[in-house]
Formats: sequence, C-alpha cells, structure tokens
Amino acid sequence: MRVMGRALNALVARLPASWPLVRGLMRRFFDREAPTWGDRVDRSSASYLAPLAAGLLHAQTDPERVLDLGTGTGDAALLLAREYPHARVRGIDLSPEMVRRAQKRIGLDPEGRVAFRVADASRLPYEDASFDLVAQLNMPPFYRETARVLRPGGHFVIAASWGPATPFYTPEAVLRRGFEHVGLETVAGGGAAEGTYFVARRPDQSAR
Repeated sequence: MRVMGRALNALVARLPASWPLVRGLMRRFFDREAPTWGDRVDRSSASYLAPLAAGLLHAQTDPERVLDLGTGTGDAALLLAREYPHARVRGIDLSPEMVRRAQKRIGLDPEGRVAFRVADASRLPYEDASFDLVAQLNMPPFYRETARVLRPGGHFVIAASWGPATPFYTPEAVLRRGFEHVGLETVAGGGAAEGTYFVARRPDQSAR
C-alpha cells in the first residue's frame, strides 16, 4: 500500500488533473480495505491522530462548520467533533463502504452535529465558503476545492500520521506552493509524535 499510495499521492499533488484517471481505482481499493481498516493500525489512537490535533492548535478556536476530507471510518471527524463541541462536523469519503462504517459509529445523532456522506474531494457537494475549517488526515490535497469551500478567515489543516513514511504524504514545500497558488496563505508547519502537519488560511479581506 505504501508504494502505491506514495506514487498516487505524488501524481495527484503535483498534477491535480490526473485525479479522474485514478479515482475509480482508489474507490475500489478503499471499499475492499474497509472491513479490516482498523485491524493493522489503531486509527483512533492518540499517536495516530496527534499530528492533526497539533495542527488544530494553529486554527480558529470556535468554528461553526467543519469538514473532514477522506474521513474513512470517521476517526478524524470524531476527533474534530470532540475538539469543537459546538461545531457541525461533516465527513466525506470516496468509498461507500467506509462511509457506511463511519455512520454506524455515530448511530442516530438527534442533533445532526456529525454526519457522513459519499463524495469526491475534487468535486465537493457544498457551496462556496461553506466551512470555517477543513481538515484531512493521510490523503492527497485538493487545492482548488479546499480553497473554494473555505470561508474568508477559515483554516485548512492537513496531517500525515507518520510523516514522510505515510503512504499518502505530501511534502510541505509542495503543499505551500499548491495552496498559495489558489490564494491560501501558509500559517504553520511542524511535527507531532511520528507525524507532520501543515496549516493554511484563506485571507479575510474584509478584516483589513
């Protein structure tokens, strides 16, 4: 998985137009992996989520709406829900099987605070400027769509649980160039536990 992940991630991070060519392959792969997704790695552990949690320290403290890209079985989305108890958290994933399993973890949520749906991160089913915070853990970046759905002043946090050893890892220099190209400014980058994080922000012109 690591070799395939690194190759696909490098392709998509540097050439976003290539995503439609590999999207079907990725969906089928993660549908197959979903039943055993938590067997080899404890994806709800503190060490696995530590880089994302560290990146959140550089984002706004009380977002209203939060989006988790590539949510898998929902571990990062549930972390976001705990960190921001007043926010509505939405998790999307390309794999229907991953989403089905994530939804089972929250059961019936009477407040509708956390919800999951099948969606493609390259074509998000949300209006412009819908979220105060967008986060993702261990997946390729989708620069333009991320910037599109961020509200002015909103933050984006991307994390890799094992840094460069993560199958889906993008170097900070590549992230910096990609997000600056779509108008986001770099806020921070660093490491936590075995992983790394990168934080960017959509400027708020009205605040100037």
